[in-house]
Amino acid sequence: MTKTTKDRQKRFYGTGSIRQRQSGRFQVRYYGPDGKRHNAPRTFEDQGEAEAYLALIRADIMRGEWVAPEDLKIRLQDYAERWITERAGLRPRTVQLYKWTLAKHITPYLGDVTLGNITTPMVRQWRVRLAADGVSPGMVAKAYRLLRAILWTAVREDELLRKNPCRIKGADQEKAAERPHLSLDQVQRLMDVMPDKRYRMFILTAAIASLRFGEVTALRRRDVDLGRRMIRVERQFLEVTGEGLTEGPVKSAAGVRDIAVPREFLDLLSEHLEAFVADRPDALLFTTGTARPIRRGGFEKLTGWRKGVSSIGFPGLHFHDLRHTGNMLAASSGASTRDLMARMGHDSMNAALIYQHRNREADRKIADHLGGALRASAQEP
Repeated sequence: MTKTTKDRQKRFYGTGSIRQRQSGRFQVRYYGPDGKRHNAPRTFEDQGEAEAYLALIRADIMRGEWVAPEDLKIRLQDYAERWITERAGLRPRTVQLYKWTLAKHITPYLGDVTLGNITTPMVRQWRVRLAADGVSPGMVAKAYRLLRAILWTAVREDELLRKNPCRIKGADQEKAAERPHLSLDQVQRLMDVMPDKRYRMFILTAAIASLRFGEVTALRRRDVDLGRRMIRVERQFLEVTGEGLTEGPVKSAAGVRDIAVPREFLDLLSEHLEAFVADRPDALLFTTGTARPIRRGGFEKLTGWRKGVSSIGFPGLHFHDLRHTGNMLAASSGASTRDLMARMGHDSMNAALIYQHRNREADRKIADHLGGALRASAQEP
């Protein structure tokens, strides 16, 4: 084919051109807002299809929605790994969880797909494959939420995509079964079956104050205000891969809180302080027999947890269910949802921070209610 023939087959459309290649297919080239010439990512079967593509490119440029084809060729795995590294403010454990979820449930299926080729049907099929491979519904929802967050950054911040392909209704929702909770009498029965007395108040404190495992293990003597009947929560222990046990801030800003506790509870805690806690402000309230912090991985061996919960008729009870128990006990006092959120350190649209300053009287009522329940339980034969 001569140069003259080639020139006749090239047609110019403003800043772009279409030419027919020797294969008979049509190639689109155009100049983007960056001043560089770009090739369409594929060739077209007929000229009309090529003209339609070029018209869409010009419309995207006019709307400010144009993305360079080269950017769309970034692999999802590469973009996602960079996304995790560059997210500011992520806690070490959150980074660890994101990396694990990405490596386990996303990149084996979608990692080699380029950003520009990810579609909603592809995301839908990915979820089906996860379920077929035995991944729990809750974990599928978590993986979907992570993928959606990553791709929202590609849309809103990096402007690499026009739309987020994660648009599957209800895919982000977890429908977990209702977790069990104990009565205060059952909590005390669980305390009684602990083989070492030093762990009995550990159980009661988690339930009465509705604390997370990392929060209760990080409590120190200075966090207990016997006069005000308050426990201060402002830090937690975290298990971080490669770093071991680390002490850091609580889960959210609303997690820093003073929790009112009943006098009857403090009487028991005072006995624990005298028997098991060193007489210095920074001494941990709950430790192993060798004065080391209690770690999640060693908790079962220290306390015989599985045997203990089975003996009171609750096989499969998780330690976190004690926090749920505390919430249920507090709710039975008639406290409002907002008061409960503040007590538990939940942050919903930062509102719990406001309620935290307004709930002292309500929190005291919760503590008094729990104290009455403790007295009633102690009087039962």
